[in-house]
Amino acid sequence: MKARRLIDGASFGPHTLKALGQAFDQAWAEIAGNFGSTQVENARLRLAEAMLSIATEGSTDVSVLKAGALQEMALDYRSGIRPTGIKSELEASSLISTKARHTFA
Repeated sequence: MKARRLIDGASFGPHTLKALGQAFDQAWAEIAGNFGSTQVENARLRLAEAMLSIATEGSTDVSVLKAGALQEMALDYRSGIRPTGIKSELEASSLISTKARHTFA
């Protein structure tokens, strides 16, 4: 899929790329149900972009990367930047931000 290729092709060392891939998979598993089947690819790309936006070389803590990417997506939703085709914009925003808050607890 395009999202994993985006992460796998990023300019990070092998340990960081491995952690990013694991964090992406775990984060996606938490939020996948919030998106309609026609919007999965777009949502995965947004998650990959969020993951890469918070990553730095040497970022190998999977839970920190996952939480940061989920938080970044939640911030996008709260600011009104939402992917189309979501079950309910308010429901999705609430679910994603709840997941991010629980991750930091």
